[in-house]
Amino acid sequence: TKEAPRTCRNFIQLCIEGYYDSTIFHRIVKGFMIQGGDPEGTGLGGQSIYGAPFNDELHSRLRFNHRGIVAMANENKPNNNRSQFFITLDQCPWLDKKHSIFGKVVGDTLYNLMAIGDEDVGENERPHNPPKISKIEIVLNPFGDIFARDLPGKSKTQAPIIPVDKKKKPVDNTNLLSFG
Repeated sequence: TKEAPRTCRNFIQLCIEGYYDSTIFHRIVKGFMIQGGDPEGTGLGGQSIYGAPFNDELHSRLRFNHRGIVAMANENKPNNNRSQFFITLDQCPWLDKKHSIFGKVVGDTLYNLMAIGDEDVGENERPHNPPKISKIEIVLNPFGDIFARDLPGKSKTQAPIIPVDKKKKPVDNTNLLSFG
């Protein structure tokens, strides 16, 4: 949140509001990345919480130096972030300082990420059976002032915040991606 506060705030706010629930990963490029965050599932949609695209937040310490990096997708032009994001399947140094990095996939859920990256794709890198985000739970919200907005057509609910029990052993869940 320190290096990309507006990007993190946008993603967490959208997660709390259920924006990404039941959306698909509409693009998979084997060995490179998976992309999601478009509620239309076309790769052309999505809005930010700011009402317009927002600027990139680029930091020299944040690099695409391994798989599992989570960053904002754009329309191949700077300062055009909305709701779409991508997760790398390998290191991608050519993307450094071109996309706002705001998270990474951690732990054993990297195996789930790699399984998604192996899905069969067709024309325009679209998966034949697109993996779906059923629901996102925010485990630790670094922003104490984020609550679901009162949006037309949406019920105002707060996503459950689950306390972290560090003594508890992790559970194998093959349908889970964990972000750090």
